[in-house]
Amino acid sequence: MTYRIEIKPSAKKELAQLPREIGESVVKAVAALAENPRPHGYKKLTGSQQSYRIRVGNYRVVYSLFEQQLMIEIIKIGDRKDRNKRFV
Repeated sequence: MTYRIEIKPSAKKELAQLPREIGESVVKAVAALAENPRPHGYKKLTGSQQSYRIRVGNYRVVYSLFEQQLMIEIIKIGDRKDRNKRFV
């Protein structure tokens, strides 16, 4: 089963601001979500029914998983050191 991936405009901006190497790693990880929306090391976010995060190097990718529509929406891409900023 392949999921469709949509990226919010704000997440596209965050992706564009990443260094090239890291951006490529994030793109690979996001593309892999289409085949496996719950990869090794994923975490479910508390307080949400459908939001998860994965770690890519020192960055986090936050996404929502919509099983019924077979869709993944990328919500936020951010550096792990920015713990004080809310991810969702």
